[in-house]
Amino acid sequence: MTPLNRKLYRDLWRLRGQVLAIALVIASGIAVLAMSLTSMEALTETAVAYYERYRFGDVFASVERAPEHLADRVRQLPGVQAVDTRVVKSAVLDMAGFEEPVIGHLVSIPERRPPDLNQLALRSGRVPRLGYPDEAVLSEPFAEAHGLGLGGTFRAVLNGNWRKLTVVGIALSPEFVYTIGPGALMPDDKRFGIVWLGQEAMQAAFDLDGAFNTISLSLLRGTEPDLIIARLDDMLGRYGGIGAYARKDQMSNWFLMNEIRQLESLAAILPTVFLAVAAFLTNMVLARLIAMERSEIGLLKAFGYRDRDIAWHYVKFVVGVAAVGIALGWAGGYWFGLLNTRLYADFYRFPFLLFDPGPRAFLIAAGASLFAALAGTLGAVRAGVRITPAEAMRPPSPPMFRRTRFGRGRLFGTLDQPTRILLRQIGRWPVRSALTSLGTAMAVAVLVSSLQWLDSIDHLVDVYFRQAQGQDITVGFANTRSSEVARELARMPGVRTAEPMRVVPAKMRFGPREEREALQGLPAVQELSHVYDAAGRAVNLPPDGLVISTQLADMLQVRPGDRITVEVLEGRRPTLEVPVVATFETYIGSPAYMDIRALNRLMHEREAVNSVHLRLDQNEQARFYRELKVVPQVSAVTLKQAAVDTFYETLAQTLLIFIGFFVVFACTLAFGVTYNAARIALSERGRELATLRVLGFTRREISYILLGEIGFLTFVALPLGCVLGYGLGALILNAFKTELYRIPMAIQMETLGLAVLIILSATLFSAFLVRRRLDTLDLIAVLKTRE
Repeated sequence: MTPLNRKLYRDLWRLRGQVLAIALVIASGIAVLAMSLTSMEALTETAVAYYERYRFGDVFASVERAPEHLADRVRQLPGVQAVDTRVVKSAVLDMAGFEEPVIGHLVSIPERRPPDLNQLALRSGRVPRLGYPDEAVLSEPFAEAHGLGLGGTFRAVLNGNWRKLTVVGIALSPEFVYTIGPGALMPDDKRFGIVWLGQEAMQAAFDLDGAFNTISLSLLRGTEPDLIIARLDDMLGRYGGIGAYARKDQMSNWFLMNEIRQLESLAAILPTVFLAVAAFLTNMVLARLIAMERSEIGLLKAFGYRDRDIAWHYVKFVVGVAAVGIALGWAGGYWFGLLNTRLYADFYRFPFLLFDPGPRAFLIAAGASLFAALAGTLGAVRAGVRITPAEAMRPPSPPMFRRTRFGRGRLFGTLDQPTRILLRQIGRWPVRSALTSLGTAMAVAVLVSSLQWLDSIDHLVDVYFRQAQGQDITVGFANTRSSEVARELARMPGVRTAEPMRVVPAKMRFGPREEREALQGLPAVQELSHVYDAAGRAVNLPPDGLVISTQLADMLQVRPGDRITVEVLEGRRPTLEVPVVATFETYIGSPAYMDIRALNRLMHEREAVNSVHLRLDQNEQARFYRELKVVPQVSAVTLKQAAVDTFYETLAQTLLIFIGFFVVFACTLAFGVTYNAARIALSERGRELATLRVLGFTRREISYILLGEIGFLTFVALPLGCVLGYGLGALILNAFKTELYRIPMAIQMETLGLAVLIILSATLFSAFLVRRRLDTLDLIAVLKTRE
């Protein structure tokens, strides 16, 4: 144990309060970074293992009807490893004890052998047997939502006929990690679920003997999916194919991969804030320590210690502080990462969870924090070791002060003596005061950027659901129907208003850019479901031409007046040049709209619809639901209020937990900044405060002089933090932006007030701890201290 090492341990113990405060800030940054990286690693490894074990497909395509022997031709395509054909349909389900109609996504599964691709992860029971067409396997979330187990029964409309089905198995599938129904934004396991039936039973029920309507492919390693997709589209076009797509565009996988990308964004933004503040705090503490040990440095040099020995001593002090933060951050990061991954596992419904983080995530977090701490203190260390022994043995020259214009003003003269003292102290150290305020402001910013998610989600729901949608329910059909179906639904009990809609799949091209997007036809002036601009206005549709979202316009790089090529992927499959008439801003998706009459003309068809929006009499809803269950060919039912409720319920399970994390982190940040600032001020001004006590100042007055400075800097930081929080929130939301949704930036005054109160509470707690030390100040010992 060398003398310098003994001194190092004494310094760490003597400054343990400040060391712990800085370590907690470092730990917060490490915990956020480690949580994000370990969650990314666990989600990725779990998804890869799940996909490989149960043979998730690489390419998917749907057709109207294709013969089974076509699969043999697909298998001959170069690069294709395996092919699996299925029958996939939608049906209305009648679940006991549940009044509303439920939509079942029916998927066939071979009775004679396991499927080649997209195999089931059976949680209990077995698959349907050959010759038992009424046996079914349910997805686990759907079964749990309705309390169904093995042997349970429910009714389903299969091709217009009611059938009573018996549950023989409960399963999960890599194809439905994220189960979302038509038109929904979040999974709703009560109103939408996956049902697997025997393949031959489904072929018989839907008149598809010897045929399929969905095909999945797995590819050999290194095969380019786009080449296979182009060949597959050529082969399936004559059978009503609506365009093949790769795994990256498969809905369930897209949501999962997007979640991983958002964790990457989180790992890049928030830890930077914490580590930057940690660098400032470490520099502040070390600079004061070196200033206090000026004479000791001179003595060490006089006794033969080299500059690099002294520099290494203070570097080890910084490493010691960082080591405490790294240890706490590793523990917190592991725990938060495990909790976060379990939340994702429940949300995305994996049959197993692989959480075995390697050292990479923790080493990256430790390296980043150590780099930040050392970078923040190199200047102080360099300045400390450069002084000569003779100069170090002399007290430092007192700083030169002069009265400022504010100090000579009449207003300053009206202030009491303690207030003038604290304001002069702030003015004499403007850079340090500004950095202290900035550190507290960053704590406010982290809190505001976390809490604003609740306001942003409320604003999105208000615009997308309440302002833009006047319907109570949307009914979708499996096939295009005559517009007479809208009039039939309008005559059902409880229906007050009906509005037709037609949606057709299409490819839209402009120059080299191509996007696959549904073309939606609505009345020119909508009464229920509006083409609604996020600025707060409904958009009427022109008699000809497209009105598209700004998101789609950006993706295609078009603007009003440009003509885009629209290739329709159903019916007669026309390809036309259509002008873009206008654009509008929306938060959800990248929709494209036309007048429904113009769309039907483009399709060379008479009035046709495949969806109807309805407004209901609330007193007649139960009767309407009963009659809707027997309407033929219904494939989708979306209840607006249920969608809103599910949206909030899902967010409550995840978003509030994340906000809780960052409230703790922000409080740690505020505590670390204010506690260190107050402790350093106390160590610097202990003699001055003791002198004031001897001169007759009360404890309250000297507490006011010391803590009033921190209070003043905190109040300056609060509005600055709110502004920075707005910017940080906008940065995070922009990083989270996707083609499917854009979260708007919205912050209510109540949110800013809550953030301010939380930060004030953390600041008051740190002030309380410092005030306790001030109350026990040893006046004699302090006054004996040599300046």
